[in-house]
Amino acid sequence: MPRLLLAVLLLAATPAAQAQTSPRAQDSAFVRANYTKLDRQITMRDGVKLYTTIYVPKDASPASPYPFLMTRTPYSAGPYGESKYRLRGPGPSRELSQEKYIFVYQDVRGRYMSEGQFEEMTPALGAQAKGNKSVAHDESTDTYDTIEWLLKNVPGNNGRVGMMGISYPGFYASAALPNAHPALKAVSPQAPVTDEFIGDDARHKGAFFLLDNFEFTNYFDVPRPKPVATYEPLFKFETKDAYKFFLDLGPIKNANGPQYFNNRARIWNEYQQHETYDAYWQSRNIRTALTGVKPAVLVVGGWFDAEDLYGALNTYKAIEKQNPGATNRLVMGPWTHGAWARPEWSKFGPLSFGSNTAQTYRETLETPFFNFYLKDKGTFNPAEATVFNTGTNEWKTYPAWPPKAEARTLFFQQANSLAFSAPTAGQKPNEYLSDPANPVPYTDGTHGERNNEYMIEDQRFAAKRADVLTFHTEALPDDLTLAGPLTADLWVSTSGTDADFIVKVIDEQPDGTQRLVRAEVMRGRFRNSFSKPEAFKPNQPTELKYELPDVLHTFRKGHRLMVQVQSTWFPLVDRNPQTFVPIATADAKDFQKATIRLYHDAGHPSAMLVPVLP
Repeated sequence: MPRLLLAVLLLAATPAAQAQTSPRAQDSAFVRANYTKLDRQITMRDGVKLYTTIYVPKDASPASPYPFLMTRTPYSAGPYGESKYRLRGPGPSRELSQEKYIFVYQDVRGRYMSEGQFEEMTPALGAQAKGNKSVAHDESTDTYDTIEWLLKNVPGNNGRVGMMGISYPGFYASAALPNAHPALKAVSPQAPVTDEFIGDDARHKGAFFLLDNFEFTNYFDVPRPKPVATYEPLFKFETKDAYKFFLDLGPIKNANGPQYFNNRARIWNEYQQHETYDAYWQSRNIRTALTGVKPAVLVVGGWFDAEDLYGALNTYKAIEKQNPGATNRLVMGPWTHGAWARPEWSKFGPLSFGSNTAQTYRETLETPFFNFYLKDKGTFNPAEATVFNTGTNEWKTYPAWPPKAEARTLFFQQANSLAFSAPTAGQKPNEYLSDPANPVPYTDGTHGERNNEYMIEDQRFAAKRADVLTFHTEALPDDLTLAGPLTADLWVSTSGTDADFIVKVIDEQPDGTQRLVRAEVMRGRFRNSFSKPEAFKPNQPTELKYELPDVLHTFRKGHRLMVQVQSTWFPLVDRNPQTFVPIATADAKDFQKATIRLYHDAGHPSAMLVPVLP
């Protein structure tokens, strides 16, 4: 679910924003001169009508047919009305618009001008949805029925269809792959929402992402008794200090107070009612349905994507594992959520990439992908994985992802050090007091909304705190490149009965900058099972092992690899009471201080498992 992307889209729709951007006026003139817009309501197999806008090149004809390129979205297919054109495009990029396709945008069920009931991450029917006769429906069948209608009712098409989408629309692109219509030839899920409990927007390893979901749900999860062209938020929400606001809010159940959601937000309530990886979440994990994939697939993601980094990596991996021989490629660039679709992306915060990485991607990968599979134009034979190294600022290509690497173990040691040698006996654990009333902030400074740069932020602000443990290697004698997923294998204890653990892998530079490379949270009660949570036995050493999302990062010679461990990451992640109670209904009295210990002796060898390229 693209919180930041949604905000960008809403801003772009305002008259003031449109007037200030001269290229948009040029784009609008191009759209009207070259495309005819059609607004249609397409009937699905169960009778529900989905609002669809279609931009047909004016020179489309049997002699000059064009393929379809479709995006299905919960964020509006508007503007609505055949006299109202998209100001940019009409394609997802200027490059694709200039190429000319029949561009299709569709409001999914229950959103904006489409009929029906919206479902969060609609569960896939699998084999039940095969064919086109049953009234049972999911996103695959809705896509199938839409394609069938388009082929029969839009003249001047060449019989081929492509799909793409970023974030939630990326999920709809993924969901079109099972039992795909034969005409669907090329699909690009980009930052696709994939598994909301394990690693995407709602939760990470069971821990609820409070900051993003509170604000997003206010705009997205609005009751809609009938089709509407616009939505109004449930309540007015403005704050200059998100840390203070959410701390003052107290237990998460207070979000349903009369001044906030007030039980009007169905999806928010579903999130809170399902605190374990139960059937609700499991049925919404699209990865299990990604079998029998026939269209060519291009999965795209960004290393600095705060929302769906997990989705891009694991959509690619699921297709690869479950579909031997499928045409399935991966692109991972130095991007935030959807940044590859921006006109320019040559820097991010203090980082400079030396070129417009977004334009390079669109010109060399995205546009050739659709041109080749939908138009038989040009060639498309890139490497299996095209990946940006965030430590050297260069694109790399690999025949597989993750590439072959040496699995090495980096052990926590006494004196706050890290080494590839095992710890000796007798090392005393490090400890800290974790206080839910004084949680570690996820970012430095005061911010009203999520600071999107937190994924590359200097962590010295956190290292100063007594409730953050810091370990680091000696200065590296040579470059060290990590490629693939990282695994934290911790031996911990708590004086309470539950705790969160946040592990951060950091590139410490010679000037002292502690640049964050990768971080992930694990809700401790799920250390053995996401479906069956378990309390900790107070003060008893316990192993907690979990995977962090992949990296491709070179720690340069003279730098140090640093790891920080903490138990709060606020308000990005909701506070764990540190007592084994249902968090959605916890009271203020349930939130307790706890002494956390990290062990690193011969019998309890806490470590990071890292994939090292030769």
